[in-house]
Amino acid sequence: MTEEGPDIATLVRRLAGCPPEFLDEPRIGASGRIVVAAVVFDLILDLGGPQGGHVHLPFEGEAGDRNQSRIVLVCCWLLHDPWFRARRDLGERAHGFLITDPALLAPVVDAERLVTDPDRREELARLCLARLGLRPHGESEAQAADRLTALDSVERRRVIEATRAAEERARRVREELARKAAEEAAAKATRE
Repeated sequence: MTEEGPDIATLVRRLAGCPPEFLDEPRIGASGRIVVAAVVFDLILDLGGPQGGHVHLPFEGEAGDRNQSRIVLVCCWLLHDPWFRARRDLGERAHGFLITDPALLAPVVDAERLVTDPDRREELARLCLARLGLRPHGESEAQAADRLTALDSVERRRVIEATRAAEERARRVREELARKAAEEAAAKATRE
């Protein structure tokens, strides 16, 4: 995130104004309306990606993930901001972002929340900038990284799951200690 990017407030406002078509049903198999690969291909070209290049979306097809595809569409709306298009050198980085990050977000965040929830909008805007190697206008690298960490839904879920696992281990240890204490008490009672 060494290079300064656009203003984060501008990107958050852009997400708030995402047209409903970007949350429409993605084509998966024979159902759905929006051909996600076509939207991604057009975006990559607008961002200076290779002409006639192949747009690889590993989740697309018969078994595609609906929420992941919708997140990709919302990300395409965000990345079609004039600031990104004016650069003409972000096509490949944007393609990499669209392949990896929506897959990480899909199990944790519903696509609609990336448009309706202020924190999720900011999270997506910051995540996008970070993956493109950019930081929000007016922020230092440390500030940008700290704020992204504070908003990170994937990391929050990982921490919650780790906490639950630790609590479960502690519960099992307490039960085992109680069982051993009861056995020792019973053994002591029979000796007396």
